[in-house]
Amino acid sequence: MKKTILACLIAVFLFSAFSAAEEGMYPVSEISKLDLKSKGLAVSPLDIFNPDGTSIFNGICKVGGATGSFISDKGLIITNHHVAYGAVQAASSAEQDYLTDGFYAASLQEEVQAPGYVVRITESYADVSEQVLNAVDSEMALKDQADAVEKKIKEIVKEAEEKHPGKRAEVSEMFPGKTYVLFIYTYLRDIRLVYAPPRSIGNFGGETDNWMWPRHTGDFSLLRAYVAPDGSPAGYAQENVPFKPQKVLSIDPAGVQENDFVFMLGYPGRTYRNRTSFFLEYQYNERMPWIVDYYQWEIDLAEKFSQKDRGTAIKLSTRIKWRSNTMKNYRGKIQGIGRLNLIRDKKQEEAALQEFIEADNDLKKEYSGLLDEIRDIYSALSKESRRELILQYLRSGSTLLSAAYTVYEGSIELVKPDLERKSTYMDRNFSRTKQYMAQGFKNYFEPADKAVLYKLLSMASQLPGEQKIQAVEQIQDGTAGGDAIQAFVDGLYAQSALTQISAVSDALEKAAAGKDIPADPAITFIKALYPEYEALEKTQKERKAELDPLLAALLDVRRQYKKEQFIPDANGTLRFTYGYIEGYSPKDAVYYKPFTTIAGIHEKTTGEPPFDTPEKLLSLIRKGAASAFIQPQLKTVPVDMLYSMDTTGGNSGSPVFNAQGSIIGINFDRAFEATINDFAWSQDYSRSIGVDIRYVLWILKEFSGADSILAELGLQ
Repeated sequence: MKKTILACLIAVFLFSAFSAAEEGMYPVSEISKLDLKSKGLAVSPLDIFNPDGTSIFNGICKVGGATGSFISDKGLIITNHHVAYGAVQAASSAEQDYLTDGFYAASLQEEVQAPGYVVRITESYADVSEQVLNAVDSEMALKDQADAVEKKIKEIVKEAEEKHPGKRAEVSEMFPGKTYVLFIYTYLRDIRLVYAPPRSIGNFGGETDNWMWPRHTGDFSLLRAYVAPDGSPAGYAQENVPFKPQKVLSIDPAGVQENDFVFMLGYPGRTYRNRTSFFLEYQYNERMPWIVDYYQWEIDLAEKFSQKDRGTAIKLSTRIKWRSNTMKNYRGKIQGIGRLNLIRDKKQEEAALQEFIEADNDLKKEYSGLLDEIRDIYSALSKESRRELILQYLRSGSTLLSAAYTVYEGSIELVKPDLERKSTYMDRNFSRTKQYMAQGFKNYFEPADKAVLYKLLSMASQLPGEQKIQAVEQIQDGTAGGDAIQAFVDGLYAQSALTQISAVSDALEKAAAGKDIPADPAITFIKALYPEYEALEKTQKERKAELDPLLAALLDVRRQYKKEQFIPDANGTLRFTYGYIEGYSPKDAVYYKPFTTIAGIHEKTTGEPPFDTPEKLLSLIRKGAASAFIQPQLKTVPVDMLYSMDTTGGNSGSPVFNAQGSIIGINFDRAFEATINDFAWSQDYSRSIGVDIRYVLWILKEFSGADSILAELGLQ
């Protein structure tokens, strides 16, 4: 059956009918097919996306793994505080703690570099499915199929970048094994921090309130993009000038009220709604519980070390923030899968689909064993899940081992022809690889790094016999494991030179020049581990090559069964979603209203983190706000708001627009019950959270006195 599936993979990227109106992270090219006027949109869909002209689309950018908006003709970008967090952290020290105190550059000269930040603007797209799929011969071995697809994508990217000098190209898989789209991007590499509120505003409520409602967080910050004097993208340089965007998005200080129509453009990360019950079972039973437990351990460790001094706390703050965010998100997903009975419902749908297949001889011949084959792949994955996760985090969790791995693998990859290298080491990416490595060392704290490596090696030593990792077994030297592993870790950090970024950089330069890399003990250990990673990569490629055509076939037969088209899962490309300002009921007899107000900040304040409101803000709350920032129905300043739009990770920083296409808020989170969005949409629970633009403007004017910013926005 697999050969038949491979032979009939015809790429289709057309949408003629969609499911529920509010569900959907739509590719922007498809919004003209939605009846948005009847839903409440007051402007034309062409005002949102116009392939032949300028539209709101042109004012949206990707900031790292999240979203931002150009709000001035001088490259000013509004996004989330947590998106700009790394830039604030990089600028902070124990003596100048911008994380705690906030940051405001009243002039261009006072703005500070945001190292490692890249802003990406979507320029164009084209369907390249046929080119990608034609690279696969059904007679190839599975790994060869995966390699052929990977090579073809690299060739398409190289050709596109040669045709578009100065641009970046990426091929995104829209439907696994079926649809591939080439995107052309402008990459802006000189990004600077303009404004960030104090932590007590930008992260008010901290991890206690994260993913929760009611929320009172001023989760916004401002960055600025710069280019060379000739307007071309360039790295950080004093002579660079502010970028002039093609479209400047407008802000409506009047905001919105309950039941208003709203929409959003952004770069949602990954969703998995077109996957099977077998995928959900793997996530629910294996992957997410393991990561939740491991991240909780890491968080506890980092928080313990953070108590030592503020300098250490700043170094570990990003690890705590991102681990906590994912950990709580996964807890919500686990709860949501059970609460909504998603696995049961998926299984019932698949059983009905199987009956549909068996009732038609042609379908039976083509698809009869389809679900069984998918089930078998996930069954095998589940058995290896813990081992694969430990290997994954062993390579990335420790800064020392991550550096050693990059140097050793670089010595293998960098001597190959460019298109044959792994993506990390290709000429177009290698400078970024070195930059990310250097940025990681700025947060390096050796006691925590050692503890992480010890934990992962100890977990590896507990794997069952058939899953043992040989390089780890050799450490133990026949003992019970604990003391031998501790001695190994202590010796590794004492003897390795790769605990210093200068040594890592020198080793990478040697690798790039084809010279011998140092005989460092960390590299020696990675060399012993590397066959495990080669075998894992081979297994993962074979698994994907086997699974993709099966998922493509599943999509085909589901379309026939349901007689409808499907929206491609989110994959980091620009998407459109819409909905309404509305609350929800999370449980019996409880209803959450869609706005919080500054009164709630005063109510929550305890004087201790994460509810330690600045005295100046408390005084402003007691004083009351000017009428320009008051929501008429609430008769006070709104802080955060709920809306029934379909979002996921990556939508952080996405602008929330009113019916007229003006920004009235900045998305930053989902309600706890909506963490399930990655797997399923629920009209009852899927609510996203944004900071109201009136609170943003009130903080800028009344709290920070950021007159230069307001003047730049034309709102002074």
